Order: sequence, then C-alpha cells, then structure tokens
Amino acid sequence: MTDTTAAGASAQLDVWAEKKPTALLVLADGTVIEGHGLGATGSAVGEVCFNTAMTGYQEILTDPSYAGQIITFTFPHIGNIGVNDEDIETVNMASASGVRGCVLKADITTPSNWRSTRHLDAWLKARGIVGLAGIDTRALTALIREKGMPNAVIAHSPDGVFDLPALKAEAAAWPGLVGMDLVPMVTSSQSFVWDETTWTLGEGYGRQTARKYRVVAVDFGVKRNILRLLAAAGAEVIVLPSTATADEVLALKPDGVFLSNGPGDPAETGKYAVPMIQGVIASGVPTFGICLGHQMLALAVGAKTMKMHQGHHGANHPVKDFTTNKVEITSMNHGFAVDRDSLPKGVVETHVSLFDGSNCGIAVEGKPVFSVQYHPEASPGPQDSHYLFTRFMNLIREKKGEAKLPERA
Repeated sequence: MTDTTAAGASAQLDVWAEKKPTALLVLADGTVIEGHGLGATGSAVGEVCFNTAMTGYQEILTDPSYAGQIITFTFPHIGNIGVNDEDIETVNMASASGVRGCVLKADITTPSNWRSTRHLDAWLKARGIVGLAGIDTRALTALIREKGMPNAVIAHSPDGVFDLPALKAEAAAWPGLVGMDLVPMVTSSQSFVWDETTWTLGEGYGRQTARKYRVVAVDFGVKRNILRLLAAAGAEVIVLPSTATADEVLALKPDGVFLSNGPGDPAETGKYAVPMIQGVIASGVPTFGICLGHQMLALAVGAKTMKMHQGHHGANHPVKDFTTNKVEITSMNHGFAVDRDSLPKGVVETHVSLFDGSNCGIAVEGKPVFSVQYHPEASPGPQDSHYLFTRFMNLIREKKGEAKLPERA
C-alpha cells in the first residue's frame, strides 16, 4: 500500500512537472515562483503575507483589511469545503475585492460540506481574485519570516504565456503599503443602519428586535460579524463612511462610537480620520477601536505606528489581557502596529502579543476609550475575545448610570 501510494504521488508530481506553468508569483527581487493558476485570469500587484489559520478561508478572502495583499495560506488544504453566501465579511460588495491574490499548496478538491453552494475556483473568478496553487508554501513562508513581506505580482494565464520582464518591472516598481491609504477602496459610500445579528445552526442569521443603545460605526473596511455582535448586544448600529467628521458622528447622538478595522497605512488614513477621532474622544462618548481603528485611535492620542516585519495573520495568536491577567487565543490580520514605546502619559497598554511582545491594546486613563489590535469578532477564529463587546457596552451602561453585565459567562 505504501509503495502504491508513493508511486501515485510521484506520478502526480511528474504530471505537474510536465505541464507548462499557468501561474507565477514574481517577487520584487526578481524571484519567480511557478505554479498552476486558478480563479481569475490576469495579474495583480500587492504585498505577500502568510496566514496560519486552519479554517475560515472565505472570511479571510473577504476581509477588507487584506486590500493590497496577496495571501499565502500555510494550511495546505484550502477550498475543499467550498464557499457559500453566508461567510462573507465585506459589507461593500460593490467594491473591488480587497485581497489581490491567494497562494495555495494543494489543488482544490470537489467541495464536501453541507453549506457549500459553489467551488472556490468559480468563486475566485467571480470575485476577480487571481490564485496560484502547487507550490511549496512552507518555503515561501520561511522566506517571508526571514526577509519580511515582499512586494510581488501574481499572474494567471491559462496558456502559460507571460511577459516576464514586464511582471518583474511591475513588482519592483510597486511602492508598497507604507504611505498608502487603501480605505477608499473598501469603505461604504453612504450611511446605513445594520440590524443583522449572529448566526445560529438551523436558523442562520437573526434580526435585532430590541434596540437599547445607539452605536455609530465608522467604516474603514468593517467586517460583517463585528456589526452583528454590536447589534446582538442591543445596539442600533448606524454605519458611516470613513470620511465622516466628528460633527457628523456626534450629530447622530450616539451612546457609543466604534472605529473599524481596515487596510493600509494608518498614518496615511489618519490624515483625515484622526481629527474625527480626537473630536469624538473630546466629547466623552464611549469609543472602541479594532485593528486599523486601534492604530488610528493611538495616533489620535499622540502615539505612533510602524510597519511590521512579517505582520500577524492567523487565528491562533495568543494575547494577554493585562486588565484581567488572562490569555486569549485571537484572530489577527495586520501589517502595521502601534509603537508601544511611543504611548504618551495617560495611555496604558492593556493587551500584548505573546508571540513577539508587540502592542495589542490600549486604554485612555479617565476616559471611556479603548481599542485592540486583533479581531474579537472571530471571523475566522476562536471566540475568546467576544467579551470585549460586552466591555464596550458596559462603558455605555456606566455612562448612563446602568448596571454592568459580566464580561465573561
């Protein structure tokens, strides 16, 4: 049996070797990685990162925070459970796909899951996402860990014909994410009210029936499950575009303000978002930020942000909450971070990564303002951090003189 299996695997590799490559990943330093294409044809330029999550590839591929990036999945079997219409995280379906491309180890097999409605390959085509499979993703991940996230072009041509010099030139010329404001690609174009709540087996997503508080969510690339959890916590959720001013936010008389996740360089987006955040903080309204919202809140209170070497992308990142001394396993997706050494007096570090010690949360002393770097909505990822939504709502309750709820069950 062993010999037969080995022979079969060897034969498959021989078949692949004989095939002309139909997809390339061309790095900015001129390195060319060959594979076979899937998804959309054509090419896209972006920053290559790796994601260590073992589940939730559809949520990852629709997370607006990945705008401008090419995702390498370290888990070898991606796409085998298909895709569906429920596990989409982007709110703005009219915008171009945030992620620029994806890199897989193994071919996608026939979907096997009761929730599947479409093959991942067909879904990638419909979303305009270029894919590449059949490469050693472990080697690519090791390269990223050693040298940092490279700029690259991912290209798919079914006939295997590529203009390699042009692809190399495009990869080398792309300036990278530092200094890029990518939020306009993914934010909503107008305000709207969100009332969908969390998913239940056999029932699907629910609808909010009792709104007790009003939360204004500023959309820098917000994920649907964040809005669902806010709605499930009893909030009337009003979503505003990223360009909203403090006056526009406060005119809605919110009980709380949420600053969403999103892509790109926080310092660049912060040129127009930071004044809004500073106005909200000055008003005394409870404020909660996630990911890009966390980074820009830090900028608003006087801290600095920095580009990371390889970033944090996965659903298995341990974080310590200094406010409770508990450790939670979190979902992360960021290539920039708050410089912990730049935190000014009156701003405390509340969470830290146990992988590399980088900052993962802050709070402003004497004000109902806090934020975290990771994704507590758990799409994908564990639900260890759901308590943060209760923490946010408790700030609202406290402001109204109401009793707080336990953060954890």
